[in-house]
Amino acid sequence: MTLDEVKDAVAGNVAVDVPEAQASCAYASDLLSDVMGHSGEGAVLITIQNHLNTIAVCTLVGTEIIVVCHNREIPPDMAEAAKREGVAIVTTPLSQFAASVALSSLPPVAR
Repeated sequence: MTLDEVKDAVAGNVAVDVPEAQASCAYASDLLSDVMGHSGEGAVLITIQNHLNTIAVCTLVGTEIIVVCHNREIPPDMAEAAKREGVAIVTTPLSQFAASVALSSLPPVAR
């Protein structure tokens, strides 16, 4: 799924544009240690975590797209790190559950 397809599916806005970003599966979590232990390469991360550490974790596990729910604002340091690391960010008014349903055409992480 492309970045634009993710954005459209969750009725969101692209906060950090990485046009080549792709997602092949999905993972929803707000606990970054859980993401490190259970998410995987190519997963879109569905979360409310809008801080710099989210980018570090996504870089570690191979996530190229983050969906930040409840229209949480993206802090400048997070946006700068995302651009530098090639991680796209989409904001959506949806909850994590609603965003997960909207992205249900993606399989869950197989781990």
